[in-house]
Amino acid sequence: MPGTTTGPAPAQATDATTPQAALDAVSATPTLRVAFRRSGFWVAAGVGALLVAIIASAVAGGRASAGPPLAADNAAQSGAMALVEVLRDRGVTVTLADTLKEATAAAAGSADPTLFYFDAEGYLTRDQVTTMAGLASRTVVADPDFDTLQALAPGVGFGGLAASGSPGAGCDIPAAVQADSLSPGGKTLTIAVGAAGLTGCFPTGQNAFAMVARGDADRTVTLVADTAVFSNDTVTRGGNAALALNLLGAGGDLVWYLPTFADVARTGPPSLGELTPGWVTPTLVLLVLVALAAAVWRGRRFGPLVAENLPVTVRASETMEGRARLYARGNARLRALDALRVGSLQRLAEKAGLSRLAGLDEVVLAVAAATGRPPGAVRSTLVDAVPANDRDLVALSDQIQDLERATARATTSPPPGRMDP
Repeated sequence: MPGTTTGPAPAQATDATTPQAALDAVSATPTLRVAFRRSGFWVAAGVGALLVAIIASAVAGGRASAGPPLAADNAAQSGAMALVEVLRDRGVTVTLADTLKEATAAAAGSADPTLFYFDAEGYLTRDQVTTMAGLASRTVVADPDFDTLQALAPGVGFGGLAASGSPGAGCDIPAAVQADSLSPGGKTLTIAVGAAGLTGCFPTGQNAFAMVARGDADRTVTLVADTAVFSNDTVTRGGNAALALNLLGAGGDLVWYLPTFADVARTGPPSLGELTPGWVTPTLVLLVLVALAAAVWRGRRFGPLVAENLPVTVRASETMEGRARLYARGNARLRALDALRVGSLQRLAEKAGLSRLAGLDEVVLAVAAATGRPPGAVRSTLVDAVPANDRDLVALSDQIQDLERATARATTSPPPGRMDP
């Protein structure tokens, strides 16, 4: 009709759909906000782990810089400098010893020494502990470990923490009687039934004592369960100071012995585990557990592939040429011919008036009847013939094209008002 144009319609449709496809393609690209939202948890987890490591390092470093616990020259809360200074003011000579050899020499130079012993790291063996207990006439042991108890008092065990303070000394040891009570909440020791030569002081429960003394003919070993009796921050609570001063100030000379790594027998270079600070292993275990929990919580699996419509249009001729080159490169002559035959069979069936579901034999018979050619020749062209080279492939392609043209001429009725010559 006049004024009606049909040509530009495809171009207009393409222009209308192309921006939307382009927008879809752009929206599939993750933006900075989306990428940060996806990786925000891992960033937060990494920052949290770094903060935990920094705090742990600071705490461990602060403790290490303050000095060993109950050190005579340590003024921090865990040290014992306050007690040592008071003893010195009272006229007691305090000699510091870092090794068993130094403690032996210091005890040998005094006529009536008192030895204070605290081994927080467990450097000494049982034989060394037994040797240490024989250096002085009075030995005071703070917070003994299992090996120390087995070496000095096998009948003594651990009793846990005291729920409350002791009601009184509960024994006739002069130092305990003068102290009368200790600060509540400390560690306790137990005495086995039938153990001889052991005296428990400051009872805090059923068979639980804050101090246990073992007296021999010429030597006394006193086991104080908790370090709170001697440390700077708790020595002034309750009767802690009185007990510590009377135990350690009984003689004129005091050997303050805290074992060090030098007391350990050298069997080789220290291992990596021995050189690693104690907080490293718990921190690594915590980080591994956090990583596993995060992987279980936030981990995702790849789903099925999603088909995405690209905002491009590929011409049929380009696809045909591309496939033809692939067939030629792989010498797939029969596969290329089969592609031509499949398309030709569909077109021949349509031209012969058959349905799309018609079988091969029906198409062959209908084309043979329409063109007047033998059915065997038609079947050879459409199915049976196999090309041996490129020349045969081109020849069969020409035969298929010629068969389609003949079928089209035979099945196309002449237009009205016109007769065949």
